[in-house]
This record gives sequence, C-alpha cells and structure tokens, in this order.
Amino acid sequence: MRNLHLYLLNILITFYGCAQEQKKTNVNSNKGFKVKLTKADWKQKLSNEEYFVLREKGTERAFTGEYVSNKRKGIYKCSACKNTLFSSDSKFKSGTGWPSFDKAIDKNSISDVTYNRIGISRTEIICKDCGGHLGHVFNDGPTNTGKRYCVNSISLKFEEQKTTLKEEETITLGGGCFWCIEAIFENLKGIKSVVSGYSGGKTINPTYKDICTGRTGHAEVVQIKFNPNTISLEDILEVFFSLHDPTTLNRQGADIGTQYRSVIFYNNEEQEKKSRQYIETLTENKIFKNPIVTEITTKTKFYKAENYHQEYYEINKQAPYCKAVITPKINKLNKLFNHKLK
Repeated sequence: MRNLHLYLLNILITFYGCAQEQKKTNVNSNKGFKVKLTKADWKQKLSNEEYFVLREKGTERAFTGEYVSNKRKGIYKCSACKNTLFSSDSKFKSGTGWPSFDKAIDKNSISDVTYNRIGISRTEIICKDCGGHLGHVFNDGPTNTGKRYCVNSISLKFEEQKTTLKEEETITLGGGCFWCIEAIFENLKGIKSVVSGYSGGKTINPTYKDICTGRTGHAEVVQIKFNPNTISLEDILEVFFSLHDPTTLNRQGADIGTQYRSVIFYNNEEQEKKSRQYIETLTENKIFKNPIVTEITTKTKFYKAENYHQEYYEINKQAPYCKAVITPKINKLNKLFNHKLK
C-alpha cells in the first residue's frame, strides 16, 4: 500500500507540480535571443545535467536541487548566460521540491510559453536572453502576486548579497486609522520603531482635532524605522498591501476622509522605484478587482501624534474599535506572515 501511495504521489507531481515535460525541442534555435550559441557550443559550455535541463527542457528530481532550501540573501541568475532573474526577497517555501519565487526581478528577463499536454495547460518559463529552460509558472502562489515560479536549481546561479553597512531606513505609510497600521508593523522582525503621526498637509503642528476636520490635508500615518538587513522594503510593502484596501479613495471601511487615504511617503529614489514597481506588479497580476489608488509621494514634514495615540492597540485591546477592526487585522497578519513575526 505504501508503494502505491508513492506511485500516485509521483504521478501527481509529474502532471501538476513543477516537473517539466522532457520532450526534446530544437536546441539550435537562436531566434530572438541575445546569446546565440550552436548546439555544440552549448554542450561544451554546460555540464550534461545543465544541458539536459536548460536546452532539452528536462527536470531535476524534486528536493535534490542546490537552492531548494537556500535562505541566504542575494540574486538568482540564469546559470547559462548570467541574466538576472529572481531576488531572494521573492523566494518562498512551497514544499514542491523546487525553488519557488512569486515574481521575477524584471518582467522583461523571462518569457513564458503556454502549451497543452493531454488536456492540461502548462506555462513554461525561459530565460529571455538565451532561451534556457527554467521551469514553469503557476497561478497558485501564496502572496499578493498570485504566482509561483517553479524553477530548477540547475538553471540558476546564486550570487550572495554583500552585507550592507546601512542598518536603518525610514519610510512613512498611511492606510486608514494609524492605530491599525502601527499595531501591524510593531509585530514584524527588523522593525526598529513605529510612530503614529501626521504627514502630507499644510497646517503646522496639527492636532488630532485639526486632522479630523479633513481640512489640514494631512493623512494619518506611521513613520517606520527598519533594518534593511533583516526586513526588506518589499516585505514591508507586501504586509502593507495585504492588510489594508488600497482601492478605496480616502476611505478604509467606515473611516472616511482624506486623512484616511492610502499613501506612501518615500525617503529616496530607490524607495520610490520599488514602491511603484510593487504596485505595477499587483496591477499586472490583477490582485485587486478595482484600481489601486495609493498615492506615492516624497516625504513631507512628519508630526508625531499625541502620546495617547502611541501603542494605542497594545493599551486598549478591549476597546470596541480595537476588537472590531484591529484584532481581525492582527489575526490575518499572524496567519499570512507568521514567519516574519518577532
């Protein structure tokens, strides 16, 4: 009976997992690729195992690849041509036996080809520079992109990230009531401090009473200081967009007004670029039914909110608003991002 279970498991992996079809194709085709080598050149350049996977669309056995359990920070490149493909920030544990990523670093680095085999539709992914076979992409990913790029380790070359001397960055986010956002980010590894306050308006030294009129132009925000060596900006954005609705203009649930708008105040060009790229990825993958209206703008003067707003949820967990609005968000945080919690 045990052997029968193993046999059935192998069948499922073959047809529904990451195992690639081993049908040989024209490996001499260089049409449209930057790297153009003959079959003989590829055989000389690659090992037998690399050639089988990259040029003949083979697959390595599950759980045998070098990078299945790799948790180091860095970049994954095509092992044939060194084209940059994936970041460790997009890698996740899928349990399939092959390295899995939820997105490519650049959408132009990978091409996909959809085909049907015995009635099952599959989408192959190949390196756009050399045409090397990488694996397949599936629409069952656990993150906001909804994608699972299932890749052969042998198709990849990992370059470890050099340790950065920068140990602190700051970004300011608004996503409705700041009590909610503050409570969420205080739980994450790598977050050094979260302070509730006001940004984006014209009034100097506004009070909470001023903000509530909606006439100052400020948004309720949290100023987050984090260690980029522990938690990346992409991680922060993933949590942010998972736990508020970025599609409702000037509103979060029953909280209505410009002070409750979805907004990112960036501190440098890199933060702006990553924020815009992240929203572009969410949009392309149709993660939300409605358009994202999150404002992305350069930082403005941040005013710390009154002391009674700081750590509000931690002090007032039994308050009706906390129980009805914030606690469900914390429960969702624990469910989706348990591996990122302190």
